Amino acid sequence: MASLLVLWSNGCSAHAFLDNAEPRVGSTVATTPREVTLSFTQRLEPAFSTVQVTNAAGERVDDGMPRVGANIMRVNLKTLPPGTYRVQWHVLSVDAHVTEGSFTFRVRAHD
Repeated sequence: MASLLVLWSNGCSAHAFLDNAEPRVGSTVATTPREVTLSFTQRLEPAFSTVQVTNAAGERVDDGMPRVGANIMRVNLKTLPPGTYRVQWHVLSVDAHVTEGSFTFRVRAHD
């Protein structure tokens, strides 16, 4: 049983999980960020890793050209009005494991 647990935990560590993001997951920012930056726990395969940012109507608000280097993926944003935005990512780690997920952030209305 102990050897099975060790094998399972070693296999799980090979996936590229989201480690942190800017803007932060679930955060509210005062102004439009220039870009979304996602950091993962493993190196990414650039040709098979994507991110898109959409508004409440499902329209893309990023420039559609994600940049991937090592374990970091970035995408530039258009100027965003106040509202909630969804970041959806799909990545392939260099060891061929796929992970995906999404989160939201808000741009606060100006006073």
